[in-house]
Amino acid sequence: MLGKENGVNKALFSSNSKGACPDCGGLGYNKIDMHFMADVKIPCETCEGRKYTPEVLGYKYKGRNIFEILEVTSEEAYDLFDSKEIKDRLKMLTDVGLGYLKLGQTLDTLSGGESQRLKLASNLHKKGEFYVLDEPTSGLHLADIEKLLSLLQNLVDHGNSVLVIEHNLEVIKTADWIIDLGPEGGDAGGKVVAEGTPEDITQVKESYTGQYLLKMLPY
Repeated sequence: MLGKENGVNKALFSSNSKGACPDCGGLGYNKIDMHFMADVKIPCETCEGRKYTPEVLGYKYKGRNIFEILEVTSEEAYDLFDSKEIKDRLKMLTDVGLGYLKLGQTLDTLSGGESQRLKLASNLHKKGEFYVLDEPTSGLHLADIEKLLSLLQNLVDHGNSVLVIEHNLEVIKTADWIIDLGPEGGDAGGKVVAEGTPEDITQVKESYTGQYLLKMLPY
């Protein structure tokens, strides 16, 4: 968008291209090797952490330069861009509870749950797939969990299979089929304690999951 808006090569706005700050290579920071300790990252003095050369930062789209655009969250960016294709992709991020992520956020800063939801968002248009998600609700607000559950159900309704490894009862109670492993964790677990619908699980006294579900399901 910035390239088209300003009539310049779009490659300028890639942080690892010729438009990148020459001193930090478009990272926005310089890394100090501490040998036996974790590396220390300090903001680049040349670009002040903005990753690009002054020339590139002078190009604007709707009053924002490339650094300012990359600092916008995906939810905020929905109103910033006019392209339907971009809006559709941004909506997918919001739908999986990632609307708070910045456009320029790097993959190495994401948690495991965030990485799973990001991958899920990139595959929402596919059908006939088998998805395995490990604790996808980790760190999510209840409202975002409801969005995620709606999306998972939508995947199933469109002919996909979804296997979720989860401890959150809000997720477990919506499952079509549960395999409850236990009875405890670690060395005291690993056995199939109960298997069936959420209602079936509540009838198994040995299932801790079932006893908690019994308090949540309407009867």
